[in-house]
Amino acid sequence: MHVTLSRSFVNLAILAAAVASPAGQTNSIAIPIAKRSGLLNADKSVNFDALNSHVSSVKAKVLGGLENFERNTGTIHPSTLEGREEHGAGVPLTDFNHEEGWYGTIEVGTPPKRFTVLLDTGSSTSFIAEAQCGPSCDNHTRWDHKSSSTSRDSHKNFTLTYGDGSVVSGELYTDDVTVAGFTACNQTLLAAKVYSTGLNKSRFPPDGLMGMGFQYLAAYNASPVFSSLVSQGKVEDPRFAFKLSPSGAELHIGGVNHHLYTGNITYTPVTQKAYWRVMIDSVQVNGQPILGNVDSIIDTGTTLIIGPLLDVLALYATIGGTYIGQGFYTFPCNSFPSFSLKFNGTQKSFPIAASALNLGPVSNGSSDCVSVLSVDYISCVVPSAFWVVGDVFLRGVYTVFDYGKARVGFAQLA
Repeated sequence: MHVTLSRSFVNLAILAAAVASPAGQTNSIAIPIAKRSGLLNADKSVNFDALNSHVSSVKAKVLGGLENFERNTGTIHPSTLEGREEHGAGVPLTDFNHEEGWYGTIEVGTPPKRFTVLLDTGSSTSFIAEAQCGPSCDNHTRWDHKSSSTSRDSHKNFTLTYGDGSVVSGELYTDDVTVAGFTACNQTLLAAKVYSTGLNKSRFPPDGLMGMGFQYLAAYNASPVFSSLVSQGKVEDPRFAFKLSPSGAELHIGGVNHHLYTGNITYTPVTQKAYWRVMIDSVQVNGQPILGNVDSIIDTGTTLIIGPLLDVLALYATIGGTYIGQGFYTFPCNSFPSFSLKFNGTQKSFPIAASALNLGPVSNGSSDCVSVLSVDYISCVVPSAFWVVGDVFLRGVYTVFDYGKARVGFAQLA
């Protein structure tokens, strides 16, 4: 008899719970994931300082990834050159800062110590706070390599710098990292001795970050955690999947959770194994195609949809919207358009509800609201830069990242 365990990050009040499955279904062990929030003020109007900081971080992450790709492969990323059956286990997710990011729980070391990490398909680097980290790490769980019998010091220092000015600096170690019960042995991660103030607990609730892109994006060119699980034969199915929603949010490791979606999963091929980069055949507004052949990356670490300058200008020129500066547009709060995306190789379009496109009023009591579709000025630096498709789209679909076949799948949420 062959028995498969299924483990998932689930948005629960407890950190782990065993869930009985019906006969013929696999068992599921649920571990919570959550989301951070902070793009809105207390009165629900848009916090433009936080919004601009978030966009700056996304831009720096993308540009940093391009630099890492070139350093790791010896070649320039094409974006700087070109035109355009149930298995596994789940981890519960928590959102933070008005869906600014999603985090779940991992364990590091022997004996294992639990940490919360931002789950980011738009990067491939992982870090947690080290025991010697300064005051900016206060209230974050810290890792002491001396207390783990499986930790090894790589004797390499490393610094990560983000677009909002945040800095993570420390030393590279290897240790066992467990996600949803699957353990990646000798996993490289950055043990941070410095967190800048942008990563203090009030602004960045999780303890660290786990990148889930391909290795070519890794700042220190080491295998990301899920890649290690696959190469070490720890998962039978080389897929992971997200449900990002206010209730029941989950990261599923080693397959998909059939209870969380209906119908078939529609797949689109990854065009470059670095980011989860796919082509959008058509961007439709109110049912009408506006743009075609859009290069994009699917990024759980981004809240918004951020598009290259010329694409976004062309789109808003067609559908209206008022430009308010810094790459953002508004619509009357009660008349947002509806968007849908049709991906390469798929037969259906996936909608983004008008309510999801509405980030919130410009100010308290304003009748104008900010659109989550913003201009990406990376396109002024990197020719043919891609769209960054974030949570505003992903929370309306079940999303599957197939590492084995290099493709991304979407399905309707159950």
